[in-house]
Parts: sequence; structure tokens; C-alpha cells
Amino acid sequence: MTDDGSDLEQLHRDVAQYYTGTLRRFGPTPLGVDWSCAPTQALRFRKLLKLCDFQSSFSLNDVGCGYGAVLEYLADFHPDTEIDYLGIDLSQAMVRRAQKLWSGKHYRFQRASAASRTADYSIASGIFNVMLDQPVQRWEHFVAMTMSQLHETSRRGFAVNFVTAPLAGQDIRPGLYGTSPERWIAFCRTAFGRKVTLIDNYGMSEFTLLVRSPEPHLGNGIGG
Repeated sequence: MTDDGSDLEQLHRDVAQYYTGTLRRFGPTPLGVDWSCAPTQALRFRKLLKLCDFQSSFSLNDVGCGYGAVLEYLADFHPDTEIDYLGIDLSQAMVRRAQKLWSGKHYRFQRASAASRTADYSIASGIFNVMLDQPVQRWEHFVAMTMSQLHETSRRGFAVNFVTAPLAGQDIRPGLYGTSPERWIAFCRTAFGRKVTLIDNYGMSEFTLLVRSPEPHLGNGIGG
């Protein structure tokens, strides 16, 4: 791998700048985090959150949290579950908007590239999709590093999603990273020794990976 720390830092800055721009153009909406509409955004959350056991309280890291949209989903569909939530985003503008939107609630947000604590679960929705003009090798290094951080800071498991690589003769939007499930399933199994569940065929050209710890964990983890 030829990328060094300065390359990764520049990538983080480029991504932060991109999403700061979408927020300024579209505000705290799905378009503001480069999703097309609220229904597909909610569908992605539903697939990612299949990772979690909502029968008891737990802690959750939301990496690439944007303006905290998943909190609205959780309030609508899992209002009775106590969740110790931490949102993490590369864009300071996103973090400030999330803090403003969710002020008065017991939620925390921080500008960072990785969580500052270990939680029961972590989710990352869409953070691997928009690679801009980055070389594929550098972007895949970023993906691998980020998934390693998710592994290290998630007791029970983490969930991520990807755009599916187009078939021969099909196009993908310029600047998007498309890949096959097998590429990252193999990575997670080899690098982390965790159980990987693939979710696909849900009406969009993408897939979700649930990466769970093979060992049971006792306790609810609140306070991470």
C-alpha cells in the first residue's frame, strides 16, 4: 500500500468539503447527505439496524452521521429502546447542524474520522459510496482502514453498505465507488474473524453487510 497518513488526511478533508457543500445547498435533508429521498434513506436504516437487538438497551456509534437522520428513524420505529447514541462525522458543519437539530436530547456528536469510544454496535450509512476523484486503490485503503476502526470500536458488531458494481455494459455515476459483496465479505472474515451476513435484493443497486462478533456479550453497554 502506497498511501501514507497525509494521503488519508487529504481524503478526509475532501470528503468533509463535499458533504459540507451538499448540506449548504440542500440543508438537513436526504439530499443534504447525497441521498435521493427520505423513503430510500429509511430503507437503508432499516437494513443496517437489523444488526441491533432492540429488546434491551445498547450503545450505538453512527459513523458518518450527517445531521443525525437515523435518530428520527429510531424515534419512529424503536421509541421504547434506550440507546446511548454517539454521532461521528468528518464535516464540522454537519456536526454543528446535528447538535442544533437534536439539542436538548441526550445525544452526542463529534467531528472525527473514527469513534472515540467502544460501543455495542456501530453503523455507517453511505460513507463508502462517494469517492470523488480519488484513485480506487486509495479509496479501498480508506474503506479497509475505516472498517478496521469499526471492528475495533464495536463489541457486538457493525453494519455498512455499498453501491453494487455495475454489470458489463451498465454505467455508474461518476465519482461513485461500486464493488462486489464478495470483496468485502472476504476482507471482514479474514481480517476480523467475524460472522458476516449479506443483505441485498431490496430494490436498490447496493448491499448491506452485518458484521457480528462470534462471541456473546453480556450487559447492555450503556455508557460505552
